[in-house]
Amino acid sequence: MTTADIEAAGTGRTFALPVHAGALGTAARVVLGTVLIVVPVFLFSTLITFLLGAASGLNPAAGIAGDAATPETIARINAEFGLDKPVWQQYVDWMSSMLSGDLGVSWFSKIPVSELIGERLAVSASIAGVALVIGLVLGVGLGVLAAVYKGSLLDRAITAYTSVASTLPPFVISIGLILVFSVGLHWLPSAGYVPPDENFGRWLSLIIMPAIALSMDVVADIARQLRTGLVAELDQNYVTGAVVRGIGPSRILFVHALRNGSGPALSILGMKIPTLIGGAVVMETMFSMPGFGRLAADSALRGDVPIVQGTLVVAIVFVLFCNIVVNIAQSVLQPATKRRD
Repeated sequence: MTTADIEAAGTGRTFALPVHAGALGTAARVVLGTVLIVVPVFLFSTLITFLLGAASGLNPAAGIAGDAATPETIARINAEFGLDKPVWQQYVDWMSSMLSGDLGVSWFSKIPVSELIGERLAVSASIAGVALVIGLVLGVGLGVLAAVYKGSLLDRAITAYTSVASTLPPFVISIGLILVFSVGLHWLPSAGYVPPDENFGRWLSLIIMPAIALSMDVVADIARQLRTGLVAELDQNYVTGAVVRGIGPSRILFVHALRNGSGPALSILGMKIPTLIGGAVVMETMFSMPGFGRLAADSALRGDVPIVQGTLVVAIVFVLFCNIVVNIAQSVLQPATKRRD
């Protein structure tokens, strides 16, 4: 053990500082167990993704060759994209290429799907990433304040906010933000996108409204769950024992109670990540941003199956990766007594 456990007198309950050898071993076991779950989920999800494209009956020949296409032209185009093979062989070829990083090419533009996604992914990542940061910072801050000042006017105000914010759809919040900050005050632009390396200030001014609209539900749920977890932890006997031993309130709150009480908030965070990805699609439409979601929606309307499949695969990988990270964080932050069970 690399850090000292603190044991409250007579309680038998222990808690540890953040760096703990047992925590590292637990994290390794969690990674292994999560991977054993994630791999079948990934394979099943990609199979469904492929079968949806195959079941759509869409074919690039009509769009490429036009209405005057001859049977020979159609056969040539199908052979070019491998659509003349049995479905099972198409799936095997698709999986083999995907696992090597090749998501295929667009039926109509002939541009590699990975290149198209790479160009658009930065927009969606900007919206979802900034929304996640806002959600974590404000959610943790409000949750801690509500727990520390339990029963006060501040606690009731935060509880009221979380109740209202969790019921408002992001597009409603977006409309309100546009009316106030774009139409009314003329402080922020309401549409467009500029890469951060080109003009960081402009990028931030374009991203902040969709990110805020997308983050409000995350803020509300994290604050609510963190307050619940912290209130329960602060009533535990080990906190009383730590106070008797002369440990400072800030250390008790941020080093021990926050660590042990953050489990529910982390679980909610893992559930909110897919919501952030899906919400980014709506935000891109409302704020006219050429993002990942717009690419998927436009390609679906056009019938460009390889792009739709590629965007779904990238979304699946991102969600599974984030859930692995959340599971590891939960195992590291898990109370020492539970790790030893």
